[in-house]
Amino acid sequence: MPTINKHYWKAWLRKNFLTQDVENDLKAEVSTVGKTQRNADIARLIIESGSELQFETLLDILNRSDRHRLEKLQEGYSVQTLICRLSPRILGSWTGGSKAFDPARHKLTLDIAPTAEMRAALAEVGVDILGIREGGAYIGLVTDVTTGLTDGTITPGGQIVISGEKIKVEPPEGAGGVGVFLTNGSGTHPVGPLAINRPKEIISIVPPLPPGSYSLYILTRYVRGKLLNEPRKIDYITPLIVGDR
Repeated sequence: MPTINKHYWKAWLRKNFLTQDVENDLKAEVSTVGKTQRNADIARLIIESGSELQFETLLDILNRSDRHRLEKLQEGYSVQTLICRLSPRILGSWTGGSKAFDPARHKLTLDIAPTAEMRAALAEVGVDILGIREGGAYIGLVTDVTTGLTDGTITPGGQIVISGEKIKVEPPEGAGGVGVFLTNGSGTHPVGPLAINRPKEIISIVPPLPPGSYSLYILTRYVRGKLLNEPRKIDYITPLIVGDR
């Protein structure tokens, strides 16, 4: 008996930048604009569901839980929650007899796997394709040159390739606040200099960032060979992760 869909993800179809040479190869992009939930939002939901705890108490518990999970992951533990399992992972290869960890070749990251409960919940989700999204500026993929990976991990001090449409930074970086930026909520970091700056591709150097999750965005006045009066912001929907060194 088929599962009844209780929820729906709305998604646009976009060009697949992993197979740029393949004609009409598209991938689905779930529309999450305005849908980010933080611990404060979850605390409010718990109160609305009937909890007698105060908002500040709930938020403190959620934040403390996250900090303890973070510390256990730093210590090399796997962390199991109701929705996923987080497991430490080391990227890169060792050659010869060397046993040393080399930050230039190796990266610490996490594997995230949904639990049985989460997989069962996903089985109740349908997909509503909104159509092919064409035109407009768009960041489709970020590739870490050091590792060759496109899984969202990036290397501080290494190069990244940003692929997309109409993403060229104009006027030249540093003028009028335009450029490529990484932000993690506590600070914004310019990315540069730009080795390549084209409408479909930007190659740049990642600044020396502390470990954490970052959002990448571009501010540019470029549009089809002319300049807008004000910069527009182009967001990359996938978080970029800097592993603990």
